[in-house]
Amino acid sequence: MTERDFTWPLRGLYAITDGAASARALAEQVAAWIAGGAQVVQYRDKTSDAARRLTEARALRTVCREAGVPLLINDDVALAAAVGADGVHLGRADAGPAQARAQLGAGALIGVSSYADLGRARAAVAQGADYVAFGRFFASTTKPDAPPAPLAVLRAARAALSVPIVAIGGITPDNAPMLIAAGADLVAVIGGLRGADPAAQARAYAEQFTIAASVSTGA
Repeated sequence: MTERDFTWPLRGLYAITDGAASARALAEQVAAWIAGGAQVVQYRDKTSDAARRLTEARALRTVCREAGVPLLINDDVALAAAVGADGVHLGRADAGPAQARAQLGAGALIGVSSYADLGRARAAVAQGADYVAFGRFFASTTKPDAPPAPLAVLRAARAALSVPIVAIGGITPDNAPMLIAAGADLVAVIGGLRGADPAAQARAYAEQFTIAASVSTGA
């Protein structure tokens, strides 16, 4: 990967996968999220089934490339390289941004979880991160034991950092507006996208950014 074939920075819904019955079903779900307005997709799978992960990630790469939406891989730099994903999202136990960049190339999109730690976010940006994520902000069914993050960290990050800011953790269309108002450029959603109508669920989040933009411009 030497250059980006997608638009960055972006603003809106950052959709994260949470398993599916098959690679085809997962690809259909992601296509529906994109149709509903998802701006970024992250492939997240915590199982040890390497063959399945490779098949699913390849299927999502095709869907996202056709739509012009960046596909990121959670935690796994090697998998991102293997499928030609647009980048990775890194947690506390993963490689650093500089190491991931060296493996994936200058055009890779590198995100870093900063939890509620502005200092960690600053360090990640200094090492070349393209965005930082904070959370969890609300009770989360995906990570119920994750420590909470205050809205104040979003406001502080917005004032201190020039990269996009992602909020994650228990986000719904009802509570997303307060995160957007506090400085989130994207809201990352897992549990809120589970359901029978993935396009409509994605649209409910995407609409919050449209409303916020209208309010800020007085339209």
